[in-house]
Amino acid sequence: MTALPHPLDRTIVIEAPREAVFKYFTDSARWAAWWGKGSTIDARPGGKLYVRHPDGTEASGDVVDVTPPSQMVFTYGFVKGTPFPPGASLVTIRLEPAARGTRVHLAHAFSDAAARDHHVQGWRYQLSLFANVVADEIHRDAKGLVDAWFAAWAEPDETARLASLTAIASPDVRMRDRFSCVEGTAELMPHITAAQHFMPGLRLRRKGDARHCQGTVIVDWTATGPDDSPRGQGTNVFSLGPDGRIESVTGFWG
Repeated sequence: MTALPHPLDRTIVIEAPREAVFKYFTDSARWAAWWGKGSTIDARPGGKLYVRHPDGTEASGDVVDVTPPSQMVFTYGFVKGTPFPPGASLVTIRLEPAARGTRVHLAHAFSDAAARDHHVQGWRYQLSLFANVVADEIHRDAKGLVDAWFAAWAEPDETARLASLTAIASPDVRMRDRFSCVEGTAELMPHITAAQHFMPGLRLRRKGDARHCQGTVIVDWTATGPDDSPRGQGTNVFSLGPDGRIESVTGFWG
């Protein structure tokens, strides 16, 4: 390989554990999820990688180093040879623990500055796709979390309710809406009990699908009384943590 004096550096934080993030370098199906259908990788030193972008552009390279769950190094170039051929640049990706999941540091070294500059927006975009596909897997059951949250508000048995909230929400979960300003499961439990007392038989149900993007979930809901008559509607915004549990909920009554 010729000298590569022109580096491109980019760092993002993905709210997911390192092991979950690293899978996207070692499994062809996950690799293709953020590069493009048909992309493959043989994640071992000397193994081949192939990238087929959605527009048909093809790239390839060789794996240089695989150190789970902290580092992946590979060469990268274009099958057609332009703007540079396979083996003509070097990509190093390091994964470091961060307070909110995993810090992803990308270093892509090029032989000339023009090639580097050409890839600045490309990597900004590609790593954004990467963050989304990882988050989509981590929060693949976001709809189930939301349904369990709503069900907990109608659960009369405190033991069962606590078990449900412990499974789906952080111990420090925050709840904000027209009637709520509480923090932590210990505060939320009696708050729900009071809601059941003053609004007996009220049930919240999800209306339509859950919309998710990188740990933020937006859900429309309806409220019904004990006779199933409409009592209200609104929208909740859920923030999910790197462990997949609910960290905060903000509710809007319509």
